[in-house]
Amino acid sequence: MSKTEDLIRTYEARLAEIEARLARVETAAVPAPMARRARPAGGLRLGVDVGGTFTDLLLLDEAGGRIFTAKVPSTPADSSVGVLNGIEKICREAGIKPSEISEVMHGTTVATNTVLTGSGARVGLVTTKGYRDTLQIARSYVPGGLGGWVIWNKSLPLARLEDTIEADERLDAKGHVLVPLDEAALRRDLAKLRDRGIEALTISLFNGYVSGVHEARVAAIAAEVMPGIPVSTSSQVMPEMYEYERTETTVVNSYVRPVVAKYVANLQRELKAKMGDVMLQILRSDGGLSSAQAAMDQPVNLLMSGPAGGVSGALWIAKNAGFGNLLTFDMGGTSTDVALIEAGIARTRRETRVADVIVRAPSIDVRTVGAGGGSIAYVPDLTKALRVGPQSAGAVPGPAAYDKGGEAPTVTDANVVLGYLPSDAKLGGDMEIRRDLAVTAVQKIADGLGVDLETAAEGIVRIVNENMCGALRLVSVEQGYDPRDFALIGFGGAGPLHANALSRLINAWPAIIPPGPGVLCAYGDATTRLRNEASQTFVTTTAATSDRELGDMLRALATRAAEDLEGEGVPRSEQDTLYQVDIRYQGQGMKLTIDMAPDTFAREGIAGIAARFDREHEQLFTFALDAPHELVGLRAVVQGAEKPFIGRDYGTGGADASAAAVQKTRVYADGGWHEATIYDRARLRSGNRIAGPAIVTEMDSTSLILPGHTGVVDKVGNILIWPAGHAQAR
Repeated sequence: MSKTEDLIRTYEARLAEIEARLARVETAAVPAPMARRARPAGGLRLGVDVGGTFTDLLLLDEAGGRIFTAKVPSTPADSSVGVLNGIEKICREAGIKPSEISEVMHGTTVATNTVLTGSGARVGLVTTKGYRDTLQIARSYVPGGLGGWVIWNKSLPLARLEDTIEADERLDAKGHVLVPLDEAALRRDLAKLRDRGIEALTISLFNGYVSGVHEARVAAIAAEVMPGIPVSTSSQVMPEMYEYERTETTVVNSYVRPVVAKYVANLQRELKAKMGDVMLQILRSDGGLSSAQAAMDQPVNLLMSGPAGGVSGALWIAKNAGFGNLLTFDMGGTSTDVALIEAGIARTRRETRVADVIVRAPSIDVRTVGAGGGSIAYVPDLTKALRVGPQSAGAVPGPAAYDKGGEAPTVTDANVVLGYLPSDAKLGGDMEIRRDLAVTAVQKIADGLGVDLETAAEGIVRIVNENMCGALRLVSVEQGYDPRDFALIGFGGAGPLHANALSRLINAWPAIIPPGPGVLCAYGDATTRLRNEASQTFVTTTAATSDRELGDMLRALATRAAEDLEGEGVPRSEQDTLYQVDIRYQGQGMKLTIDMAPDTFAREGIAGIAARFDREHEQLFTFALDAPHELVGLRAVVQGAEKPFIGRDYGTGGADASAAAVQKTRVYADGGWHEATIYDRARLRSGNRIAGPAIVTEMDSTSLILPGHTGVVDKVGNILIWPAGHAQAR
C-alpha cells in the first residue's frame, strides 16, 4: 500500500468517526431535543388547522367518544396567536382545563407562506469545487406554453451566487475520497460567508448522497466558524441522486428553517406554559405526523402541511363511511385544495411545488386554485367580462357580509344574496351575517354587467364553480381517472355550499358532506399517524439485481426508519411499513414511484414491481413499453398505529327529517327563486332524507342541497347528496 493510499484510508476512517458523532448539527437557534417519552395511551387529542381566514380546532375525547369543535379568526401576523385563542375557546366550551389535553396535532402553513412571501433566511451554500452554479443552471424547463419563455421571469435562487462557496474536495460514485477536504481554505471561505450576514447554511457536495463524510466535516467546521447558524446537509435532508434537486431541496430547508423553528419553538413554549407536559406534533406534506423537533430540523417536509390535513380527514371519514374512491374538495376563505383518493389511499408525489420552488420532498398530490369564499369578483373595464379571484378578501377585512370593514364583492357575499348562506346563520358560533352589506357589494357587479342582482350573484357562483371544476380535472381526468367512478367529499368553511353543484358538473356521486365539514382539516390533524421514512439511491436494471438483494436493502431502510420512530415513543409492535421503489424504462428520464407492502413484495418480488409500473405508465400516458426496467431509488415508509376513536352515535331515524326543520326560506337557483327549508344538522338522524332545495346549518359550515337532489344521512352522520331520481335517493 502506498503512503497516499494509507493517508486516504486513515482520513476516511477519521471522517467516518466524525460523521457518526455529527448525525445532525444542532445550533443555539433551535432548542435541544426533548427527552423521549412514551406516547399517551388515551386522553384528549386536539387537532389544529390554521387557514388563511379561520383557525379550526377539533378536540377528541378517546375515552368518552366526545367531539368538540371551535373556529376562530386567523391571525396572519402571528398565527400562534390564533391557535392560542382557539385553544382557550374550545376548552371553555368543552368545560375542561387546557392541562387535560395530552396531544396537539398541528397543520401549519408557516413554511408555505415563508416561500410565497420571500421572507425566509439569507442562505449560504457550500458546493463541491466546480459546482458553484448548480442552482443557476437548474433544469432546462420553462413553465407555460411554447411561447412561455417570452414572458417568463425566472425567479432568483434562494441561495445567492455571491453567498455560494466551493469546497475543494471530491468523492467518487461509491463514496470513496478522491480529493481530501481542504479545511484551511474552507475555514477562510466560511468566515467570509459569516461576515456577509448569512442566517442559515446549506451543505450540498457532489456525490454527497452516497456518503455524508465530507458534509459532516464541513458542518462541524461551520459550527466552529459560525456558531448559532443552523446548518442543513443534503446527506441528511435528501440523500438521493441528481445534484440540482438535492441542492434545491436542502437550500429550501435552510431558507424556511429559522422561521419555522422560531414559530414551532414559541408555540411549544406557550403550549407547555398553558397545558403542562403536552406533546406537540406537526403535520407533514405527505399526511403523516412529525415531532416538533423533526419539524424544526427538516421543515422542507412541511410545505404542504395545511392542505394535507384535509385529505387526512377525508381518509378518516371515507374509511368509516365505506367509500374507497374519493375526490376531495376543500374550499376555504382564500383558496381551494383538491386531491384524489383511490382504494382508500391518497395519491402522493415525490415533488412538492410552492410557487416557482420545486423540492424533492414527499407530499399528497394536492392541487390548489385561488378560489375561496373570500375570492373577490370584479368586472374589468376593458372586457366587461366577470372575473372571480384569485385576489381574496382573506381574514382581514373579509367579505362584506362579515361586517369587518370589507366592501369588495366576494363569493361569500354572492352566496348570501342567493339565500344559500342565511343571514341568521352563525360563523364560528358567534359571527353574524349581514345580508344588506352583501347586497350592496354584489350590486356593484350587477351594475357593471348591466344585469339584475340575482343574475350577478349566480354568475359569481357559477364562475368560481367552474374554476374549482378545472382543478378537479387535474387530479382525475388528466391522471387517467374517470370522475364518475368517484364520490366527491366537500369540506372546509365554504365547501358544503358548492359540493352539490360540483358533483353535478363532473357527475361524481354522491356529494358527501361530512360531520363538522368546516373543521375536517383539524379532524385530519387529530387522527393522522406519526410517519418517518428512509431512502437511498440504487440505479440498476431489474435484470441485474435479485429479489433477495432488493429485499435486504428495503428491510435495512425500514429498520432505520423504524428506529427513529421508536425514538418518538412508537413501539415496533404499533408500526406499519410500506416499501416504495422509483422505477423507469431504461434510458428514460422520467420515473414513477411504486408502492408495495412488505408481504406483497415477498410474494411478487421485482416482477411485481415492474408489472405495477407498466400498468401505472399505461394509465398515465396510455402506453407501456416492451423495454428493460431500471430501478432508480428505494424507500421505506414507517407509520405509527392508527389513532383509535369511537365517534358520535347519530341515532336511527326514519326517512322523515321534519324534526330537524328550523324554518322556511327562499333560495335562488337555475335562474329562479325556490321555496326551501333550513335544517339543524345537530337534530338530524341516520336514515333521514332531505329533499332539495334545502339548507343544513351547523356551527362551522352551511350545506346546500340544490333543487332536484336529495340528501341522505348515513350511519356515521355524513349527508350523501344524490340526484332525486337516483336509486340511492329513494
